[in-house]
Amino acid sequence: MDGSVMSLVAPTLQGFFTDRLSTQRQASQHTIASYRDTCRLLLQFMHGRTGKPPSRLDWGDLDAAAVTAFLEHVETDRGNGPRTRNARLTAIRSLFVYASLRHPEHATSIAQVLAIPPKRFDKAIVAYLDDAEAAALLAAPNRGTWVGRRDYALMALAIQTGLRISELLGLNRGDIVLGTGGHVRCEGKGRKQRSVPMTSPVRSIVEAWLRERGGKASDPVFITRPGRPLSIDAVQRRLTLHAETAAAQCPSLRGKHLSPHVLRHTSAMALLHAGVDTTVIALWLGHADTRSTNAYLHADLAIKERALARLTPIPPQPGRYRPPDRLIAFLEGL
Repeated sequence: MDGSVMSLVAPTLQGFFTDRLSTQRQASQHTIASYRDTCRLLLQFMHGRTGKPPSRLDWGDLDAAAVTAFLEHVETDRGNGPRTRNARLTAIRSLFVYASLRHPEHATSIAQVLAIPPKRFDKAIVAYLDDAEAAALLAAPNRGTWVGRRDYALMALAIQTGLRISELLGLNRGDIVLGTGGHVRCEGKGRKQRSVPMTSPVRSIVEAWLRERGGKASDPVFITRPGRPLSIDAVQRRLTLHAETAAAQCPSLRGKHLSPHVLRHTSAMALLHAGVDTTVIALWLGHADTRSTNAYLHADLAIKERALARLTPIPPQPGRYRPPDRLIAFLEGL
């Protein structure tokens, strides 16, 4: 790119990734990829909003009104939820903090962007697949095709190991250990590395896929037909397609929104139903603490029903009825 036509945004944006994230913070590849996607979407949105090429945008273009409009675009036009919106805002804030040190002339505008609050939202009960739904989903891909066999291996590995989609797509051949004690090595949030064991059936599925896929230890496990790494959007499209196919055999899947994270929740719930302690599940999933894992306890009605069955019913206590105080009765009747 010709430096003479670059605006103030372009060199600062490049420095944010090469200096701030890579050198100073030594951010993980997952963080860099997430921030990169946010910046790409923001620049594309601003191009449509202003008509300017991304390389000619000025910080004056990226004011609070423009960033707020972008966040609304993320939710309304792209169909993302509040969590994704807040994740995009986190990336933008990080960029603007870096820019504030280099562009004091835009201090007021940058401060207004940094003051944009994250969106509050109700925490929904985690969605997951029961055994019948998971089996129907795994039966959906056409395993007579290369793509179908790839999707089958990807979904089987996701449901059993509970890897995040970024961890799953970041796997290289060398990260998968087959044979006795077969497991998957991955790097999760906060650059934390962990190993997740594979069951014998899943190990056989993955081994067959790796044998067909070929390649070196440094090559990605899951790729497109031309050989490029799969994207998260591509996985979501494939998952939606297979869910529609599976719904014909499993009606409970109809109307259920399936995302890669639902497969992760499915793994966690399977461990919980098997009686695995939540501290172990937290280690399995790569949670920083068990508070994130406790969401699965709230979602599992069977656990609550078993707890209810252990309770001894409290017999009604006989006694003489006494009417409440008139003032209290008045307040209660409001």
